[in-house]
Amino acid sequence: MFDRPLKTWWGTPLVGLLGGYLASQVGWPLPWMVGSLLAIILVRCLTPWQLAEIPGGRKVGQWIVGIGIGLHFTPVVIEQVLSNFGLIFFGALVTSVSSVVGVWLMRRTGEDRATAFFSSMPGGSGEMVNLGARNGAILSSVAAGQSLRVLMVVLCVPALFKYFMGDGAPVLTPVTVDWRWLLVLFPAGGLLAWGWQRLKQPNPWLFGPLLLSAVVSISMNLHIGLPHGGSQVGQWLIGSGLGCHFNRSFFRRAPSFIGRTLLGTALTMLIAALAAVGLSALTHLDLRSLTLGMMPGGIAEMSLTAEVLQLSVPLVTAMQVMRLLFVLFLAEPLFRHWDKRPE
Repeated sequence: MFDRPLKTWWGTPLVGLLGGYLASQVGWPLPWMVGSLLAIILVRCLTPWQLAEIPGGRKVGQWIVGIGIGLHFTPVVIEQVLSNFGLIFFGALVTSVSSVVGVWLMRRTGEDRATAFFSSMPGGSGEMVNLGARNGAILSSVAAGQSLRVLMVVLCVPALFKYFMGDGAPVLTPVTVDWRWLLVLFPAGGLLAWGWQRLKQPNPWLFGPLLLSAVVSISMNLHIGLPHGGSQVGQWLIGSGLGCHFNRSFFRRAPSFIGRTLLGTALTMLIAALAAVGLSALTHLDLRSLTLGMMPGGIAEMSLTAEVLQLSVPLVTAMQVMRLLFVLFLAEPLFRHWDKRPE
């Protein structure tokens, strides 16, 4: 895990902490993630100091966030989610299909089919790079497209939600912290994540702890949460890790590619928002939760946004997980079917 010299990353947590603190003071949404992310990017772009990612830092952040997300699941909530399974399925399908817009824009710039397809799919960056490698894509472009999509969603969605919809309804009951359960869940979740990673499954350090935490929370009807500041630590570690993917040369490389990636992401977000309005009108479910669940962002980032804005975290998480499963299982077969057709 500690494969980088200390001198390359010792400043990363400090810069991330400073950015998170400043963002929290000015009232930015999701401050410890967005603030640390922007602080790291600014330092890497405006100075010669190329901060490196904290060894294992993002994994630990996902581990913490996964446990916290899972604790939102209770028998009553999971019953509501299951009763709306068809809606979750359809919403995830809309988000996945809308990525065709990004593929079309990429093809307009002359990108080959594999690169255009896998850089536009709203799946995990690592998984899309692996699929792209098997199908002849330019891996640097796939990684860049995936990173830009997550960056845009993380920076824009929480801010837009807070600006248009406020901070959400006040919490009616304080969160109970049960250290006995947390002392069981964290090491068990870490062990499950390690095993999931050994099996080369997607997003192991988020899915492993999240699955364990959710199953225990539902079966034992826990109604507990992380201690105050726990979620913020996870945000800080994830934001600091994300920021280390960007530097000055990243933004200078292929400006047309970057512009079309951002435009494609914006159009995908717009399609998701319009579809959420329609689904909310038909089902009378919370429009904010539906919209957030259909955004083409990362599961951890969107679930954290739902938590901060006090929306339905299980509904948002379920829609995000369903969309990721769609992309992971269908992307490669669909691409190979498309690639057989003539230009």
